[in-house]
Amino acid sequence: MSKIPIKNRDGIAKMREACAVAATVLEHIKPLVRPGVTTQDLEEAGREMIARLGARSACYGYTHGARRYPAHTCISVNDEVVHGIPSLRRVIREGDIVSLDVVVWRDGYVGDNAFTVGVGPVSPLGEKLLRVTREALDLGIKQARVGQRIGDISSAIQEYVESHGFSVVRDMVGHGVGVAMHEPPEIPNFGRRGTGEKIKPGMTLAIEPMVNAGAYKTKTLSDGWTIVTADGAPSAHFEHTVLTTDDGPEVLTIPRPVAAQVPV
Repeated sequence: MSKIPIKNRDGIAKMREACAVAATVLEHIKPLVRPGVTTQDLEEAGREMIARLGARSACYGYTHGARRYPAHTCISVNDEVVHGIPSLRRVIREGDIVSLDVVVWRDGYVGDNAFTVGVGPVSPLGEKLLRVTREALDLGIKQARVGQRIGDISSAIQEYVESHGFSVVRDMVGHGVGVAMHEPPEIPNFGRRGTGEKIKPGMTLAIEPMVNAGAYKTKTLSDGWTIVTADGAPSAHFEHTVLTTDDGPEVLTIPRPVAAQVPV
């Protein structure tokens, strides 16, 4: 079992900064999600804002086997769970649900967050999926308390999601984050209370429910990156980076005001 990194005061300060940038970029993109916009348009907006804030994408060029991720953001639509590659051919339509995943490097540390946007009127199923996934994230974060265990986070998410008739993805998990995008521990969205590593002060955890309206099974498209639901059902994804403290979990991915820097 790999040792979970504990951040010191300097590391925590840099994590706060990286996470603030990631959240600000995400907040910038969210209102741009509307019918007629392509996922590449959103990618360009994200890329420009990341550079404007003095950071760089942790996604761009990320390697998985022999493949390098070709974009600065991950944008996944409807049945795409995660790692959707932006494209000029993918036009957003009314009723879609669009997951925006933004991960940045700044000053040697990584900030990671995601949010799923409903486009115009969304089906009742889609609305429920978004609400339950977001609420599951909140419940998972509440369990990230010093003295508890990683399995407490996992179990809280799974129990809530399944109580509403949905399923949690098993193939991808949350994770520690810091000087690398993926650090120990793994944080599954399923599991048993009282299991896993004990939570200590100074951990920075990316908690990210990925919830399917249908079954939990997924598959990877031929591009080698895009993960979709095996049954074609819609999927939602919400994520925060959280710092564990003696006073309780602190969400780090909070946007900061940058209105004066955004082109009119």
